[in-house]
Amino acid sequence: MPATTMANSIWEPAKLKKFPALVLNANFRPLSYLPLSLWPWQEAVKAAFLDRVMVIARYDQRVHSPSVSMRIPSVVVLKDYIKPKPTAAFTRFNLFLRDGFTCQYCGDQGQMTFDHVVPRARGGQTTWENVVAACGPCNLAKGSRSVAQAGMHLFKQPEQPTPAQLQNLGRKFPPNFLHESWQDFLYWDTELEA
Repeated sequence: MPATTMANSIWEPAKLKKFPALVLNANFRPLSYLPLSLWPWQEAVKAAFLDRVMVIARYDQRVHSPSVSMRIPSVVVLKDYIKPKPTAAFTRFNLFLRDGFTCQYCGDQGQMTFDHVVPRARGGQTTWENVVAACGPCNLAKGSRSVAQAGMHLFKQPEQPTPAQLQNLGRKFPPNFLHESWQDFLYWDTELEA
């Protein structure tokens, strides 16, 4: 290996931040799509060294220790299967993902907040079935009134999504960075075009 390349990996660690590893479960599917299951290169190298993962693809960039030199993993597969959680976490992000980052009253995709369909002031609960994504203007216009009282309507009734539904929705929002070695593992179970 040329000395300049070796020196770059040792003296310019900021460059190595650009080498995340896609983490696949033992069934070769990503642990999550949104956010995409990624590890920093250090975690991937450590897991490979400790034999906790199989390395499926690698970057051209190498890292070095006094006794070992290895190419940075770009795709790793866990050796032990991690069972997905049976229910989706009720978080702001997952709520927005369920609703497609779209106001459920007007269809706007600007700044999102959330709204209680049955207002909390009227006994409404903070649950999947009573909270929807809403833009600020619609949220203010509805206030603490019912949807009917506010003269509004919902595009769809809110319901609790399954983790699989959220995973499928997450595929519609690809991350900013996709290494070419990840492509086959991210979209292998999608329907092929005729």
